[in-house]
Amino acid sequence: MGSAGQGSRGHGTVLRVGMRGGTPPPLPLPVAPAESGTGGRRPLPALAAITTARYPSCMPAAPHTPDIRPLWGLDYSQLIVNHGSYGATPLEVLAQQDEWRRRMEASPTLFMATKLPAAIRAAADAVAAAIGAEGRDLALVDNSTGAINAILASFPFQPGDEILVTSHTYGAVLKTARHVAARTGTIIVTAPMPFPDATADKLIAAYADHLTPRTRMAIVDHITSPSALVMPVAEIIAACHQAGALVLVDGAHGPGQVPLDLKTLGADYYVGNGHKWWMGAKGAGFLWAAPQHQADLHPTIISHGYGSGFLAEFDWTGTRDWSAALVMPDAIAFHNRLGGTALMAANRNLARAAAEKLAARLGTRLASPPDLEAAMALVELPFGGPANDETQAELRALFYGLDCDIPIMALGDTHWLRLSAQAYNLPSDFDRLGDLVDMVSQRTR
Repeated sequence: MGSAGQGSRGHGTVLRVGMRGGTPPPLPLPVAPAESGTGGRRPLPALAAITTARYPSCMPAAPHTPDIRPLWGLDYSQLIVNHGSYGATPLEVLAQQDEWRRRMEASPTLFMATKLPAAIRAAADAVAAAIGAEGRDLALVDNSTGAINAILASFPFQPGDEILVTSHTYGAVLKTARHVAARTGTIIVTAPMPFPDATADKLIAAYADHLTPRTRMAIVDHITSPSALVMPVAEIIAACHQAGALVLVDGAHGPGQVPLDLKTLGADYYVGNGHKWWMGAKGAGFLWAAPQHQADLHPTIISHGYGSGFLAEFDWTGTRDWSAALVMPDAIAFHNRLGGTALMAANRNLARAAAEKLAARLGTRLASPPDLEAAMALVELPFGGPANDETQAELRALFYGLDCDIPIMALGDTHWLRLSAQAYNLPSDFDRLGDLVDMVSQRTR
C-alpha cells in the first residue's frame, strides 16, 4: 500500500500506487494554479491523472486535516457541509470504477456472461461482511429507495392492513407506501415524532403506541433524514415483533455513519446506500432480507431470473452498468483505512462540536441529545419566518447563492439547519458556515 505525499517541484501531489509485483515509481499529479480569490487554497489533483493508474491505493492522512482533502475531487472554494445528501466519492474509488468499465467494454459479452455474476457475488459478500450479515442474504441494488420499492411491492398486503410510518419518514419512502396502499387497500398510520428534545424512550413509545393487531409492517429509519435522529432500532424492532408486525429498516444513512451488525439487530429487512457515508460511487446500495422473507421478494424489474430465487432475480434485471456496485468493497476499504469505527466517532464528535458552537453563536438550540446523534446534527435558525415548504425553499436558495449547500428543514414551527461532518471537513468549515448564516440572516430582515 502506497502513500500520498509531496512530489518534486512543479508536479504537485504525488500518488504512490500499490500494485502486485512491486511498487512502481510515484505518479505525478498535475495541479492547476490556484484561482484568484481562493486564499491560496490547496490545489486538487486531476482525476484524469489518477485514473491512468490501475487500482490506485493511497494511504490517507488524518481525517479533518488539510492533507486529506486532495483524496476527493471536491471544489473546496465552495462550502461543502452536506455529505449526508449525496456523499462524496474518493478519487481512488472513481478510478477503480473506471477500471471495471474498461474491463466491461473490452469484451462486453464475455464480461456480462462469464465475469459479472461472480463479481456481483464477491461484492455482495464484502458488503455483507461489513454489516454482520451473509452474502447469500444480500442483493446489490441502485439505492435504498429502490430496495424499499421492491419490498413493499412484493409484500402480500390485504385491504385493512396497516403500514406504520412516522412524521419523519423519508419523503420518497412515504410516497412509495402511499402508492402501495392505494393499490392494495392498505392503511398508512403515521406516528408523530417527539421533536425536538427526543429521547430513546419517547421514540420507542412513538412506535409502540401506534401498533395494532392490523399492523403488518413498520418502517423504521435507522437515522432520520429530516431530523438526523439515530433511532433505538433494536428496541423498536422488539416492540414491533411483540405486536406481530414485521420491520423494514431504512438504513439509507446507516452504513459508514454508525456500526452495523444485522445478525443481532433482528430486522426483517434492512436496506442501505453505498454512496453516502461509505463514500462509494453513486448508484449502489443493498437490500438485506431475512431468509424466511426471501422467497416472495422480487425486484421491481422482472427479468430472466424470475422464479429462480432471490439472488437470481436481483442479480440480473437487464443490461446495466454494475461498476458502482462492484466498487462498494473498495469504498468500504477506503473508509476502513480512514479509521472505520474510529472515523465514525471522529465525524460524530466534529458534528456535535460544530453544532454546539453554531447554536451558541446564534443563541438557539440543538435538536437532540448527543446519544441520538451521529455525523449529522440539527441547529435551530433564529430567522426565516413561519416554517413551511415555501420559506424552507427560499432559505436554501439563499445558501445556494453563497456557494453553500446546507439542508434547511421546516420542522414544527421553526427552521433547522442540518450539517454533516465527513473526513474531508475541517473545523474551520463550520466557522465559515456560521459566517454564511449571519449573511443569510441579514438578507431575511
